[in-house]
Amino acid sequence: MKKITVLLCDDHTILRQGLRKLLEAEADIQVVGEAANGQHSVREAKRLRPDVVVQDLAMPLLNGLEATRQITLELPSAKVLILSAYSDDEYIDHAIRAGAAGYLMKETAGEDLLRAIREIVNGNAFFSPPISRRLLKQWQEKKTDGSPDRTRSTRLTSRQTEILQLIAEGYASKQIADSLSISVKTVEKHRQDLMNMLNIHNIASLTRYAVSSGVVESNRMPNC
Repeated sequence: MKKITVLLCDDHTILRQGLRKLLEAEADIQVVGEAANGQHSVREAKRLRPDVVVQDLAMPLLNGLEATRQITLELPSAKVLILSAYSDDEYIDHAIRAGAAGYLMKETAGEDLLRAIREIVNGNAFFSPPISRRLLKQWQEKKTDGSPDRTRSTRLTSRQTEILQLIAEGYASKQIADSLSISVKTVEKHRQDLMNMLNIHNIASLTRYAVSSGVVESNRMPNC
């Protein structure tokens, strides 16, 4: 029997260890790798080509939403399962738009995680029960009143989102350039394009925008 291969992506080592122990106790599941930041998630997904990527949202260097978007774009065969402490409607909506096949809250039971992995491998979606109920209610209300889907007023490219997060996390242009394998001049051009697009004229305001839009958590910012 072919095992379901899983990549675990979370910046907390102890959580990854616990998830690995839980999953590897199952005869049909094999953990093939781990990642501790969003950039690493994308690289390891492309290298290992797992069936399922269990992805946290709050990741350093590249947030889980953008990592999910890049993984599903570059590796359509992989199914991304979000495992997060956040259950806000906005995060769930963005995760679905990014291509996630499922969304579980971290306090979920281990049985739900195992079931979710098996379900999404078979082409189904899976959400924590409270989230499923909310999604159903929202869909029913939307169908009744005919209100349109909520979308972001400003859509950034993947590269712009990466650079915005790194700027907000306090990285200098040279560090960002080295991290993304691009030139300092390119980083500075992206930064200026971001400011022009968002009508923001200083780094502090750009950082506040990154936090308010969910690109980065406030506790990822320097001196915070």
